[in-house]
Amino acid sequence: MQHADFVHLRVHTAYSLLEGALKVKNLVTRCADLKMPAVAMTDTGNLFGALEFSKACADAGVQPIIGCQLGLTQYRHQDDEDQGFKGTGGALHQPADQIVLLAQSEVGYGNLLKLVSKYHLDPDGGEEPRISLNDLAAHHEGIIAFTGGPSGGVGRLLGDGQAGTAEELLLKLRDMFPDRLYVEIMRHNLDAETKIESQLVELAYKHDLPLIATNECFFDGDDMYEAHDALICIAEGAYVSQSGRRRLTVNHRLKSPQEMRALFADLPEAIDNTLVVAKRCAFMAETRDPLLPAAPHGAEDDDRSDAEVLAELAAAGLEMRIENQVWSDDMDGAAKEEAAKPYRERLDYELDVIEEMGFPGYFLIVADFIKWSKDKNIPVGPGRGSGAGSVVAWALTITDLDPLRFGLLFERFLNPERVSMPDF
Repeated sequence: MQHADFVHLRVHTAYSLLEGALKVKNLVTRCADLKMPAVAMTDTGNLFGALEFSKACADAGVQPIIGCQLGLTQYRHQDDEDQGFKGTGGALHQPADQIVLLAQSEVGYGNLLKLVSKYHLDPDGGEEPRISLNDLAAHHEGIIAFTGGPSGGVGRLLGDGQAGTAEELLLKLRDMFPDRLYVEIMRHNLDAETKIESQLVELAYKHDLPLIATNECFFDGDDMYEAHDALICIAEGAYVSQSGRRRLTVNHRLKSPQEMRALFADLPEAIDNTLVVAKRCAFMAETRDPLLPAAPHGAEDDDRSDAEVLAELAAAGLEMRIENQVWSDDMDGAAKEEAAKPYRERLDYELDVIEEMGFPGYFLIVADFIKWSKDKNIPVGPGRGSGAGSVVAWALTITDLDPLRFGLLFERFLNPERVSMPDF
């Protein structure tokens, strides 16, 4: 089957929170309808949709390209001492520049994961999420980079009239991403793009760097523009009629390959290179079994198995529950034993099922953070859904509902005939 001669490489799905309005399945279906052989997901600051996106693309016969858009600390000339920063340190109090990164391989995806984690957990300068050039240099392998258009460092510097510094940054990125850096050209009919385009093209030709044509997509068709504009207002706490707020254009939609080819008729190589990039990327996220952290056992030298620890904690917790919530003062010893018997039998049955299905560690982990939350006076619900049917969960204080009193079934929560990860 003949495929389209352009693929979108700058797409924000709904995982670009309060920014993108493209649902993953709708995006993939639309690309398949347009006969695009591939499409990239480049959400802002995260890789949340990587697995869903990969699976949807595989089902539709479209090649997934996993990437993201990150903020990069603003670059300034090495000798720009008077502005209070130097080299790759950048201007930490200025808005971050944009850079787009695509995973070529599993190694590249692993580096993307590291950069996204650094972006949020240890941002450059310790302020808002951003990475530095040094971070990029440390985790560049297996990644294709785009310069970021007018909002990227090179584009911003060109727009500010700092052509020399823009070229300096471009060369640093070129050295960092040898044969993997593309000069990004965008045409959303914005003044910022028109102002710098000729300079970007000249720099690309001067340093033998390939051009790439992108259309930053946030929604599907023209009819979604107003709804998406309202989404942007919600994100910023602004009104639709308010001036000075962030605004996109109808051109930030998912355009067809024909539209993009016509839009870049004077730079056909920038369109052709979208297919080149697609061919250079060969990675998709795969499903895998859950990886649980080690369950807490208390002492470091505790060599008991998770199942043994769970059984001991659940048995002790159940006895406290029975004493406080099942027995009454008018019960004699025989009555108490009779009342406790179904609880103890149910506990033994549940523990056998939990061990058989391999989930003792899961219960211990959940119990640990629920107990921690309660100790810190953080509100925790009494239990939701089928999890409230577990006596083990009740004994561990994960839930606060007596399953036997209310006739709740454990099998609705865990059933050996329906193996799935439990969900509290």
